[in-house]
Amino acid sequence: MAGRGGADPAGDRTPPGAMEDAVESIGTTLDEQTTCTELAAFVCRHFCDAAAVDLLPADAPATPQTPDPGLSRAATAGHTELLTPARGARPLAVRALDEGHPITASLDLSGLVPRQVMTVPLLAHGRLYGVLLTVRRGPAYTDAETTGTHYAARLAAVHLGHSRQHNALRSTVLDLQRALLAEPGRPHPNLDLATRYLPAGGSTLVGGDWFETVRLHFGRTLLVVGDVMGHGLDAAVDMNAYRSMLRYVASTDLPPHRVLSRVDAAVAEDGTRRPATCLLVQVDPARGTAVLTAAGHLPPVVFAGDGTGELLNLPVGPPLGTGVGGYEPTTRSLAPDDTLVMFTDGLVERRGEDIDESLARLAGLRMPPGAAADELLDEVLLKLDARHAEDDVAVLVARIRRRPPA
Repeated sequence: MAGRGGADPAGDRTPPGAMEDAVESIGTTLDEQTTCTELAAFVCRHFCDAAAVDLLPADAPATPQTPDPGLSRAATAGHTELLTPARGARPLAVRALDEGHPITASLDLSGLVPRQVMTVPLLAHGRLYGVLLTVRRGPAYTDAETTGTHYAARLAAVHLGHSRQHNALRSTVLDLQRALLAEPGRPHPNLDLATRYLPAGGSTLVGGDWFETVRLHFGRTLLVVGDVMGHGLDAAVDMNAYRSMLRYVASTDLPPHRVLSRVDAAVAEDGTRRPATCLLVQVDPARGTAVLTAAGHLPPVVFAGDGTGELLNLPVGPPLGTGVGGYEPTTRSLAPDDTLVMFTDGLVERRGEDIDESLARLAGLRMPPGAAADELLDEVLLKLDARHAEDDVAVLVARIRRRPPA
């Protein structure tokens, strides 16, 4: 018969240190799947022979009241063969969700040792995230065991709430980032352009990486790549502010180093924005030149028509927002077969590696001769395994478009 609590209050089976173990071993990451796995493993260590965690959909109501709440299995642990005959526990799971407290029952399986079943709602701050199912052979669960299992389930529910809040925020920031970067300014048609933005994987929130293009007079285009320090929604908002400010200042057709000086002074005076690194390249296809200036940013790489790369040597001023200024321009030729690759540090940086080695690896890549701009960009991302980078990656690739023969 189903009931609340155990049949033997005097039999305390809770091992010493179990609650400390729960705190230390459940919710070690912001990953929902990991939290469910840790919960199932914990209760199997202390209270049962097998366990399963079933989750409600992320968009389920805070307190679903339906015979079929749409539970899906997220994790199991222990002797999982014991879970199959416990399918009769599904009504108990729904009941636990409905009533908001643990439900225990003894299942008589035709002469076999009775199996004790407990279903516990994953409930925290008034929201249900799913249900924990535990099964064991032998005596009924004691009150202490029920209390311990309930505590672990509540702890896991709190972490599941944090995980879903984190994922919702990350989704919001990603949507903002994609919306802001989906339509960079249109360069002059005398340039071939390709861009990519790849958010870092794992639990890291996206940040302030961006790229931009600004049309100037006489067929020139200003190319921009920048990176606001930090991650999360605040960094993305600051990124948009930098992007808008650069676009406005650049439209006055100042030289690139003076554009950076103006932006640096304005941000320092405002005092509310995070610092940012930035690389500006003003391309003049008619003259075949590029004027470059950097504010704390990594230099670009140019791949020649034969596929060989060259890391450009630039003087680097301080990041934007410091108010120090002191940016210097560098001019170099840019042939129609040259492909300019501008990027944020996530493309090249690797943990424990010197940045010079990272840059040398990029410049040492051999590109397919004659590859189009977007093909060359895909090749760079593939060879540097950018989709598994530890930080966000923004890349802008540009090439002077060949004039059709007269």
